Amino acid sequence: MLEYEEKLKDYMNQYKVDADHMHFDKICHSVKEAADAAGATPDDLVKNICMVDDKGNLIVAIVKGEDRVSTSRVGKALKIERPKIATEDEILEKSGFPCGGVPSFGYEATFIVDPKVMEKDYIYTGGGSEYSLVRIKSEILTKVNNGLTMRVRK
Repeated sequence: MLEYEEKLKDYMNQYKVDADHMHFDKICHSVKEAADAAGATPDDLVKNICMVDDKGNLIVAIVKGEDRVSTSRVGKALKIERPKIATEDEILEKSGFPCGGVPSFGYEATFIVDPKVMEKDYIYTGGGSEYSLVRIKSEILTKVNNGLTMRVRK
């Protein structure tokens, strides 16, 4: 798993991403586990929901930890057919990161950031593995991933 964290840290260094990468001894797969590990609240966490359109392109909807993604809203926002949720294999193949550690940037995808995410100054996102997180300003996140800000939560 450390190889994925190193891959993300290399990306952050290469593109001078102003964010903090954190590695923990305990797993950060769920929102609660991640909040506990980071000493944060679940409200500070985001989830990266990976989807695939009918052409096989990766779409990542970034929502607050307590929210759920509406695939129909994602389809309407992008003016495409409703995308399907990506499988673990598709997530690894298309993002280069394992499910549970997928960051909100650092790979080719269409990123959509829900407006509720932008209400927070700082958010925590996947850090490359289930044992890591990245703390980043929400405004920097949308610059790094060239994200569209649209409502995609249910």
